Amino acid sequence: MPKFTAVRSDHTFTDAEGVTIHYYVWAAAKPRAILQLAHGLGDHALRYEEVAHALAGAGYTVYADDHRGHGQTGLGQYGGDNTRLGKLGVGGMRATIAEVRQLTGIVRSEHPKLPIALLGHSWGSLMVQKIVNEHSADYDAVILTGTAYRTPLRMNGGDLNAKHKHLGTTGFEWLSRDPKVAAAFVADPLTFYADALKIFGVVDGVRLYGRPARDLEHDIPLLIMIGSEDSLGGEKSVELLAEKYLERSHLTDVELIIYTEARHEIFNETNRLDVFADLIGWLDERLGD
Repeated sequence: MPKFTAVRSDHTFTDAEGVTIHYYVWAAAKPRAILQLAHGLGDHALRYEEVAHALAGAGYTVYADDHRGHGQTGLGQYGGDNTRLGKLGVGGMRATIAEVRQLTGIVRSEHPKLPIALLGHSWGSLMVQKIVNEHSADYDAVILTGTAYRTPLRMNGGDLNAKHKHLGTTGFEWLSRDPKVAAAFVADPLTFYADALKIFGVVDGVRLYGRPARDLEHDIPLLIMIGSEDSLGGEKSVELLAEKYLERSHLTDVELIIYTEARHEIFNETNRLDVFADLIGWLDERLGD
C-alpha cells in the first residue's frame, strides 16, 4: 500500500435549515476519483483519518462531513455542549440525509470530471442505502460497511455490545478486537453511546427501515464489507442485502466481503490494512484509470 500523508483541510457549508455543517477533505496529490464518506451514529468523521490517508495515497480524495448532531457540527449546533450530541435538530433524519446529499453536490461542483464513490458506515450505511434508492445515478460506486438489511428482524436495535461484554469493561468491545479502539472511543469527547430509538425517536427511527428499491436507475457497482462478529446485522443479514440488490434492484456488480472474527468497525480492526487494501483494490478495478 502506498505511503502518503494527505493534507487535510477543514470546511463548512450551511444546510437548508441554517445548520452549519463541518466537513473535511483529504486531498490526493493526483486524484482519479472522489470518495465521500458518511460516518456512523455516536461517531464523527475524524475517526476515519487513517483510512482517509490510505485512500488519498492511492489516488482517492476523501470528503467526509460531521453529520447533524455529531462532531464539530453537533458542537456548533449546541454551543459546545457535548452532552447534547446525537440530537439531529430541526428536520431530523430527513435533513441529515439532505446534508449528505448537499455535500455530494459540493463534491460534484469542485470535481466535475471525476467519478464519485459513496461510502457509508453503520448508520451512515443505512442513510446511503436510502440515498441510493432514489439517487443511484449521481454516484459511480457505493460501499456499505458495518451495515445490515434494514428490517426489524434483520437489524439489531438493542444492545450491540451484549455478545461482547464479557471481553472487557468499556461497553464498546463490539467495535473492534483492538482494545485501544474501545479505550479511545470512551476517551473521545465527541463520541457517545448510540441508543438509536432514544436519540431519534420513533418517527425518525422508523425512517431508517426499508429495502433496496426495485430496478435502480443506475446499475451501480456495490461493495458490502463487514466483520463476521458485527452485531448490527451479521452475516445472514448482509447476505440477504446483497441478494436483494441483485434480485430487486437488478444490480449486476455486487460483491460481499466478510472478515472472519472482525467486529463492527472494520477500518479500526486488527486486520485493517487488509481491509484498506481490499477497498482500494475494488475501487481501482471500477474507477481506476
